[in-house]
Order: sequence, then structure tokens, then C-alpha cells
Amino acid sequence: MAGGAASGGSALTDTYAESRNWLLMPAWVVLLILSLAPVAMMLIYSFLTKEFRGGVIWEFSLAAYDQFFFDRGLFGDEPPVIEWTYIQIFWRSIWQAGAATILSLVIGFPTAYFIATRPEKVRPMWVFLITIPYWVNLLIRTVSMKFLLRDQGPLNDFLIGIGLIDSPIHIVNTNFAVQLGLFYSYLPFMVLPIYAAVERYNFTLSEAAADLYATKWVTLRRILLPAVKPGVIAGCILVFVPSLGSFLAPDLLGGAKNFMIGSLIEEQFKGNAGNWPFGAAASMILLSMVLILLMLFSRQQAKTQASEG
Repeated sequence: MAGGAASGGSALTDTYAESRNWLLMPAWVVLLILSLAPVAMMLIYSFLTKEFRGGVIWEFSLAAYDQFFFDRGLFGDEPPVIEWTYIQIFWRSIWQAGAATILSLVIGFPTAYFIATRPEKVRPMWVFLITIPYWVNLLIRTVSMKFLLRDQGPLNDFLIGIGLIDSPIHIVNTNFAVQLGLFYSYLPFMVLPIYAAVERYNFTLSEAAADLYATKWVTLRRILLPAVKPGVIAGCILVFVPSLGSFLAPDLLGGAKNFMIGSLIEEQFKGNAGNWPFGAAASMILLSMVLILLMLFSRQQAKTQASEG
């Protein structure tokens, strides 16, 4: 009995050891074609020379990276000075993505907690309601958001109709509109991971804390949040990273004054006037920054877990 269990049900037994590499081959091919190959192409293009009529000349050059960080004047013959324009666009992108992440967390955490604490048979319905708007294309949803927020849109008409304001509030083409667009676009990415974490939470821990006269705030801060922390972290990453490179919300809701790095990259690949090497270089700088942030965060998490262990 014991021997049969050991030989037939051991977790160490690898039935597919000999064919493991072949079984993984489709996944490796998809990963290579859809992920690694495009990144490699962008990396190569970032070191090429811009062709005057669009496209690239296959000559190695650091001009794209030089253009991003330094301003050498109109004809390129002046002493280099730091190009603050693109640095400011990067900073604006980080700030907008961070604000959208915080807003998503503030709204998403109570929403996820509410759904996870409903009776089990109605939870799928609440998750379904959260995801329904995302069956529609992102472009259509962003245009709809612009229609809703415009000066003569339904939101201003409603506020004027109930007498809350006397004249329309100008929302479109502001930082606030961009943050609302990013929040609306990526809110489910915050709700669903937190919901999954809260659903696995052992609520008897909260009951035990209440029996020990802990307040609701103390229970939230000392027991619930540490327990669902992985879901919160996953949600923040899933909202922050795509928000950082988004270009639809800034283009449609922010206008030229609220340019973000995604819009800058997108502009470089439009028509014959685009600068492909510069767009590729900006993409690689953005990718490098995201990878560095994730690596620093992972290292901090590893240190925290080691200290707790």
C-alpha cells in the first residue's frame, strides 16, 4: 500500500521527463516570436540611422540616444546640453501612471473586498459586471469617455441640470482627464488580483482580532493587508506598467500639453515624417526603466521575506 502510493503518487515522479523539452517547444516558439523577436528588432533599430523619407539606413549610430538625452541645436553643431523635454515627458508619464495606480487601488480594494465577501453563488455575477465594459475595444471606450467628459457632454449637462454648477467644467485636455482615462482602462487589473487574494483570506483571523479588542482599522492594517499583500502588489504592477506606456488616453483625453512617453513613441512611427530609430530608442529606454523598477522591487521583496523568515 505504502509502496504503491510512493511509486504511483509521489510528487517527485516526473512522468514526462523525457519529452519535457518537446512539450515546451510550442510555448518557447510563441514566446520567441511574439515577445523576444519584437524586442530584439526594436533594440537593433535603436542603433540605426534615420532615413530622410522615413524608415532606417542600416548604419550603426548612437544618434537616437544622443537626441533623447542631449540638445545640440538646430543643425547639431552646438555644444550639447541636457534635453529636458523628453525627460519631462518621462516624468509626466511616471506621475500619471502612479496617480492612476493609486486611484485604482483606492477604488479597487474596497470593490474587491466587497465582491469577495458576497455569498459564493453571486460572486461570479459581480466579477461579470466588473468585466462587461472591457468586452468593448479600448479605443471605443476611450472615445466614449471623452464624449462623457467634454464641456457639452452628459456629465456637465447633468451637473448643470441639478444646479450643482452654473457653467461647464473643463475636464478634457487636462491631467485629471488622463488619470480618469487610465483609471477606467485598467481598473479590473487591480480588482481581480485583490479579489483573488481576499477570497483566499481566512476571515477567522479578523474575528480573532475583534475578540482581542482590535479596532477595524488595526485589523485592516495589521492582519488583512499583510495577508492580501501579494494581490495588492500584483494589481499595482498590472496597472502601473501598462499605464506608463499608454498612448490612447493621453492622445484623446490629454491633448498636446499632456504628452506621455507612449504618445511620443507612437508619433515616431507615423508616416514618412517619423523617426524610427528615435522611437525605438525611447521604447528601449522605457523598457529598461520598467525592468529596473521591477528588479529593484523584487529585490526589496526578497529582503523583506528573508527578514520575516
